[in-house]
Amino acid sequence: MLGFAAYAMWGFFPLYWPLLKPAGAWEILANRMAWSAVAALVLLAVQRMRNPEALAWIRPLLRQPKRLALIGLAATVVSVNWGMYIWGVNSGHVVETSLGYFINPLVTITFGVLILRERLRPAQWAAVVTGAVSVAVLTLGYGRLPWIALTLAFSFATYGLLKKTVALGGLEGFAVETAFLFLPAVGYLGWLQASGRSTFLGHGPGHATLLALCGLVTAVPLVAFGAAAVRVPLTTMGLLQYLAPVFQFLLGIAVFHEHMPPERWVGFGLVWVALLVLTVDGVRAARRRTDDPSTRRARPLDTSTAGGCDMRDPV
Repeated sequence: MLGFAAYAMWGFFPLYWPLLKPAGAWEILANRMAWSAVAALVLLAVQRMRNPEALAWIRPLLRQPKRLALIGLAATVVSVNWGMYIWGVNSGHVVETSLGYFINPLVTITFGVLILRERLRPAQWAAVVTGAVSVAVLTLGYGRLPWIALTLAFSFATYGLLKKTVALGGLEGFAVETAFLFLPAVGYLGWLQASGRSTFLGHGPGHATLLALCGLVTAVPLVAFGAAAVRVPLTTMGLLQYLAPVFQFLLGIAVFHEHMPPERWVGFGLVWVALLVLTVDGVRAARRRTDDPSTRRARPLDTSTAGGCDMRDPV
């Protein structure tokens, strides 16, 4: 239920961002950055109340400049992802944003091959090739590259790669990343206010409250995900990850009434076929490892399982 709740909340994000108008995408993004840092601070304070040693990781991390630089880069990449997602939703491209998260596992696998030199099984190769064909079909359907979807997919895949390299826990990583983003976000919000372009104080307490809730809206599914990830199998989390783009896609069709000509259905269908192949192959591989006594000892997480995603760290 916690895992379902986390991905359902991410899936229904397209209903939240339009509520923040007339704020533009950049103002919404800056509020999300700033208030997420506040939410992370509150969560860390609660964690420390429950365990006085919970923040012991901070001091050693401050003595690792290379690791901090990678976290700063991850924060920059995730801000690109957040900004593009908010802009896409509020510009009437909800279906295309869902496509970005559908093809993200395929991009993640490609990164594994090109950067981490991982070896793919035949079914994974078939899924990646099918995904590439789907992008070509969708390019013809849109009359352009589906650049919103590709930006979301590549930015989140890059973010996942950086998170894997840094190897910091979910809440800890979220806290440090938002700490990097806090000052630029507050600086931008201050400039908006000084120039008379801010909507935070000029559209009533309801609008200001909704903008401030960006941090809570970002943090709650993160906490639910973290609670679920330690209680259910990785393959289950891998299957649940598709709930978010499915909900986004359905909202784009049923609520926002976005146009879907036949060629786009064909492109999306190819993506879904690729993900089905990828998921079935991942589940079979996980079962084989479970049934093999020689592989039951602790081992590093196999990112080829559950669609090629490291499910320890969510959006």
